[in-house]
Amino acid sequence: MIDIIAELDEVRRRVHAGERGDQVAVRLERTYSAGVEDVWDALTDPERLARWFLPVSGDLEVGGRFATEGNADGEILRCDRPSTLVLTWGGPESVVTVELAAPDADSTVLTLDHSVAATLVPDSGGALYVGPGWDDAFLALGLHLRGTDLGDPAEFQNSPEVLSYNQGVVQAWEATLRESGMATEEQTQDALVVATAQFTALP
Repeated sequence: MIDIIAELDEVRRRVHAGERGDQVAVRLERTYSAGVEDVWDALTDPERLARWFLPVSGDLEVGGRFATEGNADGEILRCDRPSTLVLTWGGPESVVTVELAAPDADSTVLTLDHSVAATLVPDSGGALYVGPGWDDAFLALGLHLRGTDLGDPAEFQNSPEVLSYNQGVVQAWEATLRESGMATEEQTQDALVVATAQFTALP
């Protein structure tokens, strides 16, 4: 069973304008009870990725292109073990940056920042289309690092338990978007309708 409240509280969320100031970006941060090498391996080893995220194929080195099964493809821009991974996600102006920090030998802080050029999304409410998906990945990674067998990750992501968890996730991202002040009420409500249907299967 997933402790929904505890898992929701583990993630720190932010919506911002990106480093350039002309982007829509989401940032997630979570501390895992695992060493940094273990977390790095879970994020970069294709065999482990297939157990908690998605099967990944391609040229998995800097400058190489990759594809995730049923989701985005992209290019690996930077890979500095065990601290920094930068890649495009679905297009050159959609960039994901993953950073790991080790406050001690038995814990790792993972920060993920996904920025998209503002010209590619209808408005800042687009943050609600992106953030909840990464929240799901953070949940699955945490369970994997604790030794939980998720079975087929795609089936896990669509399980009633995760869809229920996602209701809280969407609400958390709605609050984060409102706190950012980047979207109007109409934009927030429109994005909320889309995110609710996409991530919780509720109308």
